[in-house]
Order: sequence, then structure tokens, then C-alpha cells
Amino acid sequence: MSGPVAARRGAGGKAAGARVPTASWTVYERRGGGLAGRSDELAVEEPLEVRLSCADDAAPGGRSVSTLSVTMRTPGHDVELVAGTLLGEGLVGSRSEIHRIVYCVDQAVDAEQRFNVVTAELVGPARRTVLERRVVTSSACGVCGSASVDAARLAEHRPLGTGPSVGVDLLARLPDLLVAGQRGFAATGGLHGAALVASDGEVLVVREDVGRHNAVDKVVGWALLDGRVPLVDVVLVVSGRVSFEIVQKALQAGVAFVAAVSAATSLAARLAEETGMTLVGFVRGESVTVYAGRRRIVLGHDATGQVAP
Repeated sequence: MSGPVAARRGAGGKAAGARVPTASWTVYERRGGGLAGRSDELAVEEPLEVRLSCADDAAPGGRSVSTLSVTMRTPGHDVELVAGTLLGEGLVGSRSEIHRIVYCVDQAVDAEQRFNVVTAELVGPARRTVLERRVVTSSACGVCGSASVDAARLAEHRPLGTGPSVGVDLLARLPDLLVAGQRGFAATGGLHGAALVASDGEVLVVREDVGRHNAVDKVVGWALLDGRVPLVDVVLVVSGRVSFEIVQKALQAGVAFVAAVSAATSLAARLAEETGMTLVGFVRGESVTVYAGRRRIVLGHDATGQVAP
């Protein structure tokens, strides 16, 4: 990756993803009328403190530093995770607004925790204040009613273009394409996954994490740092349900098509409908549930040979 973003722990390839950290653990299972022990692999979960450094004329040295968030995540692709968070929360709008993202080398931080503290240094001030961002975070678990939705929704997002037209054959393949890149899930069964898939079926990137939102932030962050945002012709595929926050993160990245293995929430469906996004869930084999934007789904060809929506 070029540019002034620091090298990060856990970098990996695109479609296949990187092998995520796992921890060996002894578990016990029923066997022969008793409990028998065996070794198992668990997904690693550790806290990540994200600090935000912004230009601030009123602060000493012309910069202010504050804690943006503390999140539980699976270590690896932390720079992508932070970059995706910055974009998804409306704190930046482009790659050029990020000077660098670095692990903390503060001697006051315990050596074992230095890879669990990251500072995002912006070129200028953030587009929104940290306080505004915290309001959104605190309301995310209980958003209901139009007033709360208006408060939680970001004031601006990228306009969605025509977006990709996706055939039902590709839709049916999306879960398998995602699972094929989930090495951590294969080893532990305990990780969510997210992928960016081009309209021709090419898997651009797969990322995993103990948190659904973190996995989405990682793939979006990868795209942002690689200069691919807005993502005008890709599908965001997620392994779990689709919440309001995931739809909003997709909007910030310019993604017009979101597909999930599980269900969508009511607020996710509403936001997708209002913004012209295509949102589908329960993508399993031949079945699919379309919540919004069915015009982008191609079912086949009509009698004239034209694509029939």
C-alpha cells in the first residue's frame, strides 16, 4: 500500500484474506456418558483504542488529540478498520484527508498493549466533531422513531449512482464466495465476514472480525486506502444480519448494493429504500429476500432478448 499510512500488523491478500489470530483452548464435550477434552481454536478478541489527532488552532501545538472509540475486535487489518470507521462515521470523506494511521509508541502504554492503541492523524480538522460521533454511537443500540433516526443518520452521504446490475446466478454464489475467503471462520466458527464483490463475480477483498461492523469497516477501509472509494460497481456481502449502521457505512462508501446471508432490520430496509440502495437478505442457494431496490436484480431475458428486471 502506498502513501503515508503506517504498515500494520495482520496485513494480508485480497480475496483470500489473511489468517486471523486464533488461540488454542481446551474444551470438553459429551462423549461416552462423560466429558472428554480436546484442543480447539478460538477467535482472538482484544480491545482497540482509537485516538484521533486533528488540526485545531485553539489547541497547544495546533493539534488536538482525543479518544474516538474503544472497540472489541479481532487483531489484524487494524489500519483498514480505523480508516473504514473514519469514513463510515463521516469524519473523513476521502483518502487524502488521512495523513497516517499508526500504532501507539507512547512509553506510558504497556508494551503488550501498544498494538491495541492506534492514532489516526488527519491532515486537517475532522468533518464532524468527536462529540457528534459519540452521540451516534450511544444511540445505535436503541434507535427507533423518526426523531431518533434523523439524529443518528449522517447529514450527508455520497449520492448513489446506477450501481451494479446483479444476476440471480451471481446472487446465489455470493455466500460461497464469502465463505471461501473466511479462513478464520473455518478454523473457529466464531467470526463474521464481509466482502466486496465486483459485478462480474470477482472477489476484491474479504475480511473477518468478531464484530459484523468491524468486518465491514475493514473492507471499506481497504477500499478507501486503495483509492477505490466511491465503490460504484460492487456488492457488499455480509455474513450476518444487516443493521441500520451497516447500510449507513455502505452509503458513505458509495455502495449501492448490499447482500446478506441473514435478515435486514426495519431501519436498514427503510434507509435503503429512501436512498435508492438495493438491499437483499437470506441469500441462500436459490432463495433471496429483496427489501429495497429490486431494479438492480437481473432475473433473465425476455422474448426480445433484452435483460428483464
